[in-house]
Amino acid sequence: MAQAQVNPTRMELTRLKKKLATAVRGHKLLKDKRDELMRQFLDLVKENMALRKEVEAGIKSANLNFVIAKAGMSGPALNAALIAPKQEVYLEAGKKNVMSVDIPVFQYKTRTADENDIYPYGFAFTSSDLDGAVKSLQDVLPQMLKLAETEKSCQLMASEIEKTRRRVNALEHVIIPETQKNIKYITMKLDENERSTQIRLMKVKDMMLEEAHHYREKE
Repeated sequence: MAQAQVNPTRMELTRLKKKLATAVRGHKLLKDKRDELMRQFLDLVKENMALRKEVEAGIKSANLNFVIAKAGMSGPALNAALIAPKQEVYLEAGKKNVMSVDIPVFQYKTRTADENDIYPYGFAFTSSDLDGAVKSLQDVLPQMLKLAETEKSCQLMASEIEKTRRRVNALEHVIIPETQKNIKYITMKLDENERSTQIRLMKVKDMMLEEAHHYREKE
């Protein structure tokens, strides 16, 4: 039993009371953290679902335009048109701290600001459907990066929520009850020792009084 490992002294009782106060305060803080993480996690999940629908719609539109462009152009001509891209995209990955969770933040910039640089071909020998496909992919790029950011954030937050939940449960069901039980055990032992000491002192007093009485009788 846990009590058998506890030294029933006042110093140990004071230490356990401090430990209990810290555990109770930590339990409340962790519960608040868990609840706030859950709130932000649910908001991210809703945002993630909306972004996924946008990205899927954008990719579907781009695929449709590519299929139509492929139907109106020969394979070699289509490959030649897309083989050497003019524009370049530079991705910067940062992070921000949300409730002690480092979630990613993606930012991007293009090599040039000219919107026409997304087309790596001349317009004379290509179809307008190919232009629409390339433009659809360019338009959906910000949503794709935001989707990657929110999905990774959801994974990290879910992991942190699980760790926080385990800590809350450990405090609530193991550490706090065990500490309270040990405090009760030490308190009972100290009270028992105090009563025993009082009884011994009363017996010693009675013996001293009795001895003093016999001494007076002899005189």
